[in-house]
Amino acid sequence: MNKGKVYLIGAGPGDPKLITVRGLEAIKKADVIVYDRLATPRLLLHRREGAKLVYVGKTKDKHMMKQEDINRLLAELALEGHTVARLKGGDPSIFGRVGEEAEELTAHGVPFEIIPGVTSAIAAPAYAGIPVTHRDFTSSFTIVTGHEYPNKTYSAVDWENIAKASGTLVFLMGVANIEHICSELLSYGKPPELPVALIRWGTWMEQRTLTGTLATIAEKVKATGFESPAVIIVGEVVKLRDKLAWFEKKPLFGRRILVTRARSQASELVDRIDELGGEPVQFPVIRLREPTRPEALMALDDALHRLSDYDWVLFTSVNGVDYFFRRLIDLSVDVRQLAGVRVGAVGPKTAEALRQRGIMTEPLPLQFQADALAAALEPLVQAGQRVLLPAADIAKETLPKALKAMGLNVEEVDVYENVISLEGGEEALELLRQRAINAITFTSSSTVTNLLRALEMLGESEPLALLRGIDIACIGPVTAQTALKAGLTVTHVAEQATIESLLQSLVSNTNHL
Repeated sequence: MNKGKVYLIGAGPGDPKLITVRGLEAIKKADVIVYDRLATPRLLLHRREGAKLVYVGKTKDKHMMKQEDINRLLAELALEGHTVARLKGGDPSIFGRVGEEAEELTAHGVPFEIIPGVTSAIAAPAYAGIPVTHRDFTSSFTIVTGHEYPNKTYSAVDWENIAKASGTLVFLMGVANIEHICSELLSYGKPPELPVALIRWGTWMEQRTLTGTLATIAEKVKATGFESPAVIIVGEVVKLRDKLAWFEKKPLFGRRILVTRARSQASELVDRIDELGGEPVQFPVIRLREPTRPEALMALDDALHRLSDYDWVLFTSVNGVDYFFRRLIDLSVDVRQLAGVRVGAVGPKTAEALRQRGIMTEPLPLQFQADALAAALEPLVQAGQRVLLPAADIAKETLPKALKAMGLNVEEVDVYENVISLEGGEEALELLRQRAINAITFTSSSTVTNLLRALEMLGESEPLALLRGIDIACIGPVTAQTALKAGLTVTHVAEQATIESLLQSLVSNTNHL
């Protein structure tokens, strides 16, 4: 069997978008991913299908696997022919013991690469508004391990020279030893009023910053119960935090938000939550697919072959547009059959999806409500006209009934099916049970019903109780009513049926039921 290869990857400090391009490429092609506590789990979403995950994380009081065993494991996996991605928090060369792992691989003749990462020594202070260098304060900085035991008979840290250095001091893994660190620096001449900052979980949603001085910070750590993992910054640059702090001021900072939308449709929502400082957790409880029932597919194909027979084609979602045109292409139906057919779209996103295909639409309400839609259509239609309504297999009957009440001949066809999905469910359920989810976004009625069903399928006996106390944000009144009927308490409703409006309702906290 051919030997595999090991990629020793710096996963960065926590924010998954701080991974390097090369590091991400290695993750995507790995057969096995070996990761630790400080490598964000969100990076694991990029793994290829079938990749094996091995957690070897360490906490302050427990090691899942000893370093020697990790070294041996990496070599064994590669010798079995696997491509291995070893994810290490921050940069693997800075107190990451990457040298030991590389030595073990070399001893077994295993090829490897070291892929540097963004170190928390620089990133965590930057996210807290503290640049480690600044022309008005210092042009140098020193990175020191803070993990050394105070009662060692011989210290590997040259405290005298470190205390004499004029630049910024950055201590990694030193919260438990903060009193000792401050004591040593003071004893070798650092002034008691020298500013100090501790940044816990830097670049993560849980980021917290504690500031003080060499004289006060140890007592503040005790009083607040401040815990690891944290980076310690000592130096005048800490004074810049009051002016430069930016990450913690983002509108969704500190909030973990569950996204239930289908993965193929969720990228915009996920990206915007991230931009606003929140942490998106994806649990796509719906999966979209082409119709599988023979009778549904036959009815759809028949309608598409007779497009010119209709007076109207009315689209109610971007998904409907996508699957409609996908099937047109599969059938080799010429889109010019729509010439002379009036096309309506509910919502600006649906209209935009049609415009991208060269189809101009009639203006219709931004909100998807049957009464409003019927009122907008009334001056545009005539009794007896034929309307094609391509929608999901679980589309509500409200709209067809409203159209038929106007004397229109409505033909409904399923252009896609909406089925339940459990992808990402185990992680989401665990976070919900830990009360670590702050808000849930629903972008359709099916996301509401599917989430409750999915939680039951995952073994949760009381899903409504599990979601109690969590902010519920709905994209519009129809989705909100579905959530209310299901027993949820809706706290935010978007004014328009758009992702941006949904997020605005979540940020402003002004729209309540």
